[in-house]
Order: sequence, then C-alpha cells, then structure tokens
Amino acid sequence: MNAPFPPVLPTYNRTPLSFVKGEGVWLTEASGARYLDLTSGIAVNALGHAHPALVQVLHDQAQALWHVSNLYKIPAQEQLAQALVDNTFADTVFFTNSGTEAAELAIKMVRKYWYERGEDRPTILTFEGAFHGRSTGAIAAAGSEKMTKGFGPLMPGFKVLPWGDHDALKAALDDSVAAVMIEPVQGEGGIRPLPDQCLKGLRDACDSTGALLVLDEVQCGMGRTGRLFAHEWAGIAPDIMMVAKGIGGGFPLGAVLATANAASGMTAGTHGSTYGGNPLACAIGAKVVEIVTAPGFLEDVQRKSAGFRQSLEGLVAAHPDVFEAVRGQGLILGLKCRAPNADVVKAAQAQHLLTVPAADNVVRLLPPLTITPEELSDAVARLDAAAQSLV
Repeated sequence: MNAPFPPVLPTYNRTPLSFVKGEGVWLTEASGARYLDLTSGIAVNALGHAHPALVQVLHDQAQALWHVSNLYKIPAQEQLAQALVDNTFADTVFFTNSGTEAAELAIKMVRKYWYERGEDRPTILTFEGAFHGRSTGAIAAAGSEKMTKGFGPLMPGFKVLPWGDHDALKAALDDSVAAVMIEPVQGEGGIRPLPDQCLKGLRDACDSTGALLVLDEVQCGMGRTGRLFAHEWAGIAPDIMMVAKGIGGGFPLGAVLATANAASGMTAGTHGSTYGGNPLACAIGAKVVEIVTAPGFLEDVQRKSAGFRQSLEGLVAAHPDVFEAVRGQGLILGLKCRAPNADVVKAAQAQHLLTVPAADNVVRLLPPLTITPEELSDAVARLDAAAQSLV
C-alpha cells in the first residue's frame, strides 16, 4: 500500500526542526532548544525576529485596516512609496507580495517600454547562477536546468551569459537587447558579488545601446551590504530594481522601483495585484525603511560586518580542510567550502547555529542587521566547533 500523499506539497526537503518562537537573532524549537539564526528566513528578517517596533506597527494597523484593494487610495502604500522614492534613484514604485512577483513585473515593464517605442527588442540578457524566483518567467530568465527541467515550454526572450565573462557580454549587448537583468550579489548562486567596476561598466554599456539595466536586489538589498542597496557602492543607478525579502522584515512584501522613463509604458490596466501594497504590509515596510535609513544604522552594519568578516577569514585560515574562502559584502557573506557544504550546515546545526547552503559549495551567512558583535562572536565560535567536528 502506498504511503498517503502529504498534506503539504513535498517540494522542500525540510530539516526536522519546528520553531515556535523567535526573538532577535534567536529561535526556540518545539523541544525548547535555542538556535542562533544566521539565516534570517533567507535574508528576510532584516531586523531579527519579533522586532518590537514591527510588532507594534502590525498590532496598530491590524486593529485599524487590513485590506481594501488597489481600487482605492491606500495611505500606508503612498507613505512607503514616497519613502523609497526619497531614498533611492526611483520615481515610482509598484508593490507586490514577493520577489518572484517583482521579477514578473520587471520583465513586463521592460517589454512594454520597447513596445510603446515601436521597437522590436525582444532579448533580456541574464547570467548563469542567477535566481530571480520560481515562476515560469523567472525560471526562464535564470535558465538553470535544475529549475527549468519538466516545466517547458519556457518563456522566450532570454539569453543567459556566463558569469564574469566580459567578452560574452560585449558580444551579446547590441541594439537588439531590451535589458540586462542581474543581481549585484548573487545569493543562491553562491554569494558572488559583481565588482563595482563591472557594475559601472555594465551601466555604461547599457547606456551606449539604450538597453535598460534591471537590478535584482531581492536578497542583497535593504541594508544587507551596508548601504541601503548594493548598487550604491558602485555609484550607479539602475532603470528598474526588484526588492523584497528584507523590506517587509518578515511580512510578505515586495516592490518594483523604476525611473519615470522605464515605467512610462505601465499605464492603468497594464498590471495589478489583489494583495500587493495592502495596508498591513506597507505599514510594516514603512517602519523597516524608517529604521534602516535612520542616522547611524547602516554605518553600524558596516562596522559589525567588517569585524565579522575578519573573524571568518581567521576561521578559514584555521580550518583549511573545511573552508576555502570568504565571499560577499556586509552581512551577506558566504563560506566557500572544501568539505561538502551540506556537511558544514549539518555540523553547524549540531552546534545550534542555523546557516543556509548555496550553489558552488557555499554556506550562506545572513544574520539580522541588528545582530550584536557579541552574537557574531558567538556564531564564529559555533562555526569553529562545527569545523572541528568535521576534521
């Protein structure tokens, strides 16, 4: 007799841990055991678990208004949009519920832009190792066989280039290209930052052909690199940017930010969302933006991350059979492993430390931006004990 099909669709290989409470960087499991969380829900809980200010905003907004639909003006949505416009390159914002939804709108926005200009520019250039979500459009953009196998036919119009291959990019980026879509720091791809000079060169190349530059900052944005958005380190601005994860601090929220020029084709009726931009999500998002952009907050992230990275470099030197290198910037860091990364994740878990695997045999370290230096030192000590257990 076949086993019954599980009530939760089995698309994840879940770790047998059930967390019942979170506070700051700590998670409490059903058994009562406490875990130091360097996953942040995969870069989602930017301010840690149950941040008091977010709890209060959620409580207050929940008592006032949850949902009215985008048929009406939503003050909380307008407040958050204005905050994002004031703090970024963008002229306008559309709110979604996730990064995947943001990717879908970004693709639509690019295609509508060229349609309105009467130009046939069908191709969007993307890069190996990218992750833009799991919708059919997003997996077509990434082009990974692991994600696309069995889900064809895929949306056409994407050309996937090798990561870091300047010659391939130069050959592909001509006046038939609609846009280039890239993560300033690849997350799922193994914490691979695009060097500042490359991002500057990419902006210049797009300008020379008229192609739009679309940045996916779903994982690396909202303060994670020590700037509000990662592209700011290079001193450039995109035409369109996808945001999610950290912007909601744990509440489902995403956004597409754009210049007026790039968004000019998106008129009434061209896109919509039932839940996107609802009062609950936007009230929380506004508080997250307020906290992250407050004077001194990002400078503190930079200071803490510098010390953390230095400690991780020492960890790599102490365990050359386990670790190879440290990657990333700010508090989106990766340990490139010599031992299988799954073994490292499991060994860390045995030390009650939570980490996230990624491609290229990397272990991701994505602590809350509010983590203390003492908690970072605790995390390094647990990683050291995990490495010792693997030798």
